[in-house]
Amino acid sequence: MNIKPLFDKVVVEPVTVEEKTKSGFFLPSSAQEKPQTCIVVAVGPGGVIDGKEVTMQVKTGDKVLCSKYSGTDFKVDGKEFTIIKQSDILAIVE
Repeated sequence: MNIKPLFDKVVVEPVTVEEKTKSGFFLPSSAQEKPQTCIVVAVGPGGVIDGKEVTMQVKTGDKVLCSKYSGTDFKVDGKEFTIIKQSDILAIVE
């Protein structure tokens, strides 16, 4: 994949986990909530945005916790990705 986000944007790949109910039924992905844990795939350069200097705090490979309904989803080569603003990242998971 060769995607280069601009400014303070970050491309993330959702970490998929199989959801299983207490009774043992597996939920299809359409019935699951959007994952909040993601892996950073690409990071924009940062820079001056709206008159303020933005320094990127995440790097490729970081596992992050994102806002639930943020970003724009897209597919490349059959894989799902989301592009979000850095400010939509709530935490780096270590």
